[in-house]
Amino acid sequence: MKYVAFERNRQRRIGIAHDKWIVDVESLFRFLAKGSFPAGLKKSVRFRKARRALLKDGAAPSEMIELLAKGRPWLGLLEQVDNLVADSGAGKDTPGMYVRLDSARLQAPVLRPGKIVCVGRNYAEHARESGNEPSASPIYFLKSSSAICHPGSAIRLPSNSSQVDYEAELAVVIGRRGKHIAADHAHEYIAGYTILNDVSARDMQEQDGQWFRAKSCDTFSPLGPWIVSAREIPEPGLLGIRLTLNGKVMQDSNTGHLIFDIPFLISYLSESMTWEAGDILSTGTPSGVGAHQNPPVFLQPGDVVKIDVEKVGALTNTIAAADSRRTR
Repeated sequence: MKYVAFERNRQRRIGIAHDKWIVDVESLFRFLAKGSFPAGLKKSVRFRKARRALLKDGAAPSEMIELLAKGRPWLGLLEQVDNLVADSGAGKDTPGMYVRLDSARLQAPVLRPGKIVCVGRNYAEHARESGNEPSASPIYFLKSSSAICHPGSAIRLPSNSSQVDYEAELAVVIGRRGKHIAADHAHEYIAGYTILNDVSARDMQEQDGQWFRAKSCDTFSPLGPWIVSAREIPEPGLLGIRLTLNGKVMQDSNTGHLIFDIPFLISYLSESMTWEAGDILSTGTPSGVGAHQNPPVFLQPGDVVKIDVEKVGALTNTIAAADSRRTR
């Protein structure tokens, strides 16, 4: 199941992505509340039970964090109803229920996560290309949620940096609140997986001696294109990950090379900090970043950056010059 955010009529909407269509969740709930269904659905005990449970729980979630916080049993019912309705061919007369995926304007699946937790030097070859040996424990840092950028939108180069770099990363979306989580129970707290480009201003990084400002500039966290449910990716530690810049492969690796795997990363940080639904854990980038190319390669206006993660999808963004307009 793929949870997706998209824009329609200048409004943010939450949906379920299929091969060619997005089902708008709020419109699906309107259809369920209507009570007039084809004979096949009326006779389906599974549909009647799932429909009753979903409607009893209240109105449809209007934002992704709210949707994820409903929990796996509720999301399982939503998936069941979605599949049964699709198989029956019903709902076509419900306005706005179906949106063509290829024409939808996708947005970052989580717009304002409570925290974006990143992991530095979590691939041995990336640690070494930056002149470091792999760390004995995870190196965590935060990115500001205001850095979120939609799929297909422009990453804007700040006027005070000339060394903006890319970093392809598999990102974990947390589905429920938790602290002191054992590694062998970490999977219970994962809603799904998405892609994050940990865009970084290397000159700021050098100036500051730490990473927050360099990685939190506006648009420096492209996220998407959707969230693939954890059930669809039972082995997140075996996924190919690749980044191309203007069609040229710059990073090409596999999450099997992570130094610290996802269950450990979730568990280790949970001893100090509470995870919340909608939090993002970005698991680190492989070798091949622009700063360590020979000569170095930094992002320029007009560039196109694409990240592919196996079983998750592709996240593509263009590069644009700084926006000098003052915000009031």
